[in-house]
Amino acid sequence: MSTFSSRLQWETQPNPLASLLAEKRGAGAPVLDLTESNPTRAGLEYPGDLLHALADPRALHYEPDPRGLLSAREAVSRYYAKRGVEVAPSRILLTASTSEAYTYLFKLLADPGDEILVPRPSYPLFEYLAAIESVHVRQYPLRYDGAWHIDFAALEALITPRTRAIVVVNPNNPTGSYLKHDERERLERLNLPILSDEVFSDFSFHSDPHRIPTLAGTANTLTFAMSGLSKIAGLPQMKLGWIVAGGPGHEAALEGLEWIADTFLSVSTPVQLALPRMLAAAAHVQSQILTRAKANLACLREAIAQGSSCHALNVEGGWSTVLQVPRTRGEEAWCLHLLASHDVLVQPGFFYDFEAEAYLVLSLLTIPEVFRVGSGRILAALAQS
Repeated sequence: MSTFSSRLQWETQPNPLASLLAEKRGAGAPVLDLTESNPTRAGLEYPGDLLHALADPRALHYEPDPRGLLSAREAVSRYYAKRGVEVAPSRILLTASTSEAYTYLFKLLADPGDEILVPRPSYPLFEYLAAIESVHVRQYPLRYDGAWHIDFAALEALITPRTRAIVVVNPNNPTGSYLKHDERERLERLNLPILSDEVFSDFSFHSDPHRIPTLAGTANTLTFAMSGLSKIAGLPQMKLGWIVAGGPGHEAALEGLEWIADTFLSVSTPVQLALPRMLAAAAHVQSQILTRAKANLACLREAIAQGSSCHALNVEGGWSTVLQVPRTRGEEAWCLHLLASHDVLVQPGFFYDFEAEAYLVLSLLTIPEVFRVGSGRILAALAQS
């Protein structure tokens, strides 16, 4: 009998791509990493005085508030106001991260064995977060026809008496697709709580009147919008996120969330006090990321337009782009080949639960010269296949 909980029964052996990468780096190979998604390793410029806000003398006094300090929640409220959305501080609850926000919401909405609907393809985190809470995930598909859409027939067929909520990632990672107004209306008609992960919502490549930039405003069903410093300000190490609750029953939901948060009190006082300054500095970091992402995407599209057997899928925002490549090799084989023979690291589509082959995922946050050379090697390898 295992010593540990069955919730931890996950594969811990490194996959072939991780093993090859460790071997390459161990040998000192100059690997071009086109998967970099950590903004603090991406050569961005941060305001020189940004950390001064962490030295606020008030941080020496501990006055815990399970919803988060009012001054911090007011800063989040101002962040939404700048985006044209009215969010009262009373609707906001702070967390240490979006991941923690998910666990709070799973605790709030689901009993062990209940089900949460999550998008596919998307970032491979939901299964782990849900398993820790003894909750099951069921994946509803996103379909691509030149743009990404929710497959509502498939989604509705997945709903059972144990379905407790629907997760949307807006924009999705890695597809970069935003939720549209008509999709939101159809989701609300299902009368299930909606959990909207909006960490990349500030990184839009172009405007679109059909798009929903955030679900933090008014709602016709119980809705929770999540975001935080990790992507908004490029500061994942500061460990501060939030939940904005709205729609029918959100007051009772916040009371439940407050009880859960009071059990952990995980958000540190210094970062809460520094939040107004960090959100004020976010625009400087965001502009760098958007400029880089757009430039890298344009570089890739220009190279493909000169003649290539691959296709870059349409992307509306975020930090990733998806390449559809010939099925002369499987995704894993393509990634292993690119790393072994060309010293280029990319991610296979199955990391994000793409249903079909063959897709490669590249980070648009990559340093431009690395992205230019690395994507050039990818196209050259495709031409040789």
